[in-house]
Amino acid sequence: MTAHSRLQDPVQFLKGVGPRRAEHFARLGVRTGRDLLYHVPHRYEDATRVDQIGSLRPGDDATAIGEVVAKGVLPTRKRLRIFRAVLKDSSGLIECAWPGQPWLDRQISRGDLLLVMGSVGFFHGRQLRPREYTILAREGESADDRRVFPVYPATEGLTHRQIRGIVDANLDELLEEATGREVFPDAWLAELGLPGLAEALEVLHRPEDLAALERARRRLAWEELFFLQLLHARARHEIRSRQSGIAKRGTPNLTGPFLQSLPFELTSAQQRAWSQIASDMEGDAPMYRLLQGDVGSGKTVVALAAMLKAIENGFQAVLMAPTELLAEQHRRTLTELLESVEEVPALLTGSVTGRERDRVLGGLRDGTIRLVVGTHALFQEGVELANPGLVVIDEQHRFGVSQRRALRDLGGPADMLVMSATPIPRSLALTLYGDLDLTVIDEMPPGRRPVRTGIRGYADRDAALEWVRTELANGRQAYFVYPLIDESENLDATAVTEAVAELRDRFPEFVVEMVHGRMSAADKESVMRRFARGEVGLLAATTVIEVGIDVPNATVMVIEHAERFGLSQLHQLRGRVGRGAEQSWCVAFYSGDEVPARLRAFGASTDGFHLAREDLKLRGQGDLFGQQQHGIPELRFADLERDTDLLEKARIRAREIMTVDPELSSRPNRSLAREHAERYADREALFGIG
Repeated sequence: MTAHSRLQDPVQFLKGVGPRRAEHFARLGVRTGRDLLYHVPHRYEDATRVDQIGSLRPGDDATAIGEVVAKGVLPTRKRLRIFRAVLKDSSGLIECAWPGQPWLDRQISRGDLLLVMGSVGFFHGRQLRPREYTILAREGESADDRRVFPVYPATEGLTHRQIRGIVDANLDELLEEATGREVFPDAWLAELGLPGLAEALEVLHRPEDLAALERARRRLAWEELFFLQLLHARARHEIRSRQSGIAKRGTPNLTGPFLQSLPFELTSAQQRAWSQIASDMEGDAPMYRLLQGDVGSGKTVVALAAMLKAIENGFQAVLMAPTELLAEQHRRTLTELLESVEEVPALLTGSVTGRERDRVLGGLRDGTIRLVVGTHALFQEGVELANPGLVVIDEQHRFGVSQRRALRDLGGPADMLVMSATPIPRSLALTLYGDLDLTVIDEMPPGRRPVRTGIRGYADRDAALEWVRTELANGRQAYFVYPLIDESENLDATAVTEAVAELRDRFPEFVVEMVHGRMSAADKESVMRRFARGEVGLLAATTVIEVGIDVPNATVMVIEHAERFGLSQLHQLRGRVGRGAEQSWCVAFYSGDEVPARLRAFGASTDGFHLAREDLKLRGQGDLFGQQQHGIPELRFADLERDTDLLEKARIRAREIMTVDPELSSRPNRSLAREHAERYADREALFGIG
């Protein structure tokens, strides 16, 4: 018979909750005893330093402990009822006032020992205005000696103080059960210098001091990161066990001549990337790898070498792009690069019809076409590949777990290489893409001209636009990017639909067009084609151009209300220019009196990986995750800046376990399997597990 579990009980059956409060708790994501145990305080009030009442002065931020010697509710002329209590310690008396909280008269009694934290003001004498209070003891009781108090995320109908009381009432019982659910061996925790589960959770809710909290947080961060990496490791193992790879170890009769024919030497980062990819492709398990690099770092050359490796081993290679325009651009680039080895890539998109479509489909079916570039049309019904060996995905700005799985399944036993031009820190990459092996090209080819960047207030806008006119008059093209499609009553920012008329008035001698996310795909592509051909001089757009085609003649990027964009997003936008031989420029306009920190960072560096790390510091990981997009569980304890060491160790440990015990069936690993199922059973199908 299974023992009763308070951790798994609905929260309404815990002490002090009931059905109504359970509804309030549900809004906070707290539905079980376990959820309550892991309900993280968002801050702590530190009352370890107590001030003497007699020494308090107006303007002080104070912590006082005193006996309630008088109390009562007083009305005011504005019908606001104020609860007042007079505190006394050995040094003197002070009045505390709680406007609009008359119910405290029923909770606080004469003789109570009260701890109050707040600001000192003056109203008919000194007055302490509490932001936090707790009753340390009732008259005749021994005093609670705690001095650090958790402040919990609250909701309407449930205050943080009520939550604290409910946690206190149930904590001992919940911790007793948690003690028996420790899943990590003592040796692991000792190696990491971390406490056990129950100790960490007790410190989280009842810390003796703030210093103890960091060690407890790291223990719970380890737990989060380990089980996330175990999820990734299981997905990776599933790929390798379900699909046998095909080792590609043939003579390099295409890759060798291709690499030798390049008019430049590969950077050391490109050479390292190529070595990793080639080694994967020669292995018996299917490759499943992310190739990450900044715009212009040379990912395409490395990916093309991989495609040629597949072809020289008797297989077909596929390059899939997110749009038809980008697919066409890739085909042109590959055609130029492959001139020396006389390999001609085919193109298959929705716009390829009639005899050409029949020719391509037939060539893919009988294997005479060995390299094809296309869109999602490559995976539509009726498209058959004779012998697919490598699928390269040029990912859009975001590429989630579900999309990766779908493409992986369609590719069958073929190797898969996902390319990303969105630089992100290694810690974030391992968190989002831990089911892939990671290759980073973190070096730019020598001689590349960086885009010059200016950060300007709107007082400089007229002068800047006249400079833009000069660039346009010299035959160049410009992007103007806006944060909104339509004008908003809530946001003080220019919208693209509003701006395009202004730009046409200001630049009547040039063709001005607009592109945004609510336009149809056909209309967007039509405008972008005209811009690429030079028929449009100035393109007003939203961030839909983040992932787009190269327009070498576009040398100016103007970003309006740049303070409304993330740092990585600003870098992606800047990457739209600087694709040709001419010097390119980016001008970012901001509203307000001071330059925001991320704009200062943006203006100071063109290194995408450096900016991504700064973005992580400035914005935190929450904004960057896009958990729903990626399928990645939210991290509540782990900090990807501070906990990189734990993340790396969690990844190594999870992969080691999958190597020796993929079913998690051995006695030491059964508890890991149980805990993993409780946490992530709903995510396993998304990751292709089971």
